[in-house]
Amino acid sequence: MIIPYICLKLYFNTLLNLIMTKIGERISLLRKKKGWSQTELAKKTGASREAIGKYERNEAAPAIDTAKKIADALEVTLDYLVEENGLPTFDKKTVNRIQKIQMLDETEKGHVYAMLDAFLLKCSIQNNIAS
Repeated sequence: MIIPYICLKLYFNTLLNLIMTKIGERISLLRKKKGWSQTELAKKTGASREAIGKYERNEAAPAIDTAKKIADALEVTLDYLVEENGLPTFDKKTVNRIQKIQMLDETEKGHVYAMLDAFLLKCSIQNNIAS
């Protein structure tokens, strides 16, 4: 009975460490990308500078409400801070635009997609010419 408990505890501790590492690395990366100090991020989120430092060094994991405040301040989604696969995230403006596009009727969506496709094709051609 003790062996399954130890295995389960080890599994959850490993999982928590992986999540904390991702959170810490992402908080640090996004904060630096914005040119903010830990103190500035702390002021924007209501956390202490010491707590932000601990999150970034993976010495502690933020509570869910604190993680949400950090995500909001850094203009990313909360799931990005804890997402396992580490794919890039959309900023809040992009997410809002995507949500607005989803509310359009199919004809209007078609127009938006056609403009977007044309723009992306133009950029791709320009990049190919430049390289």
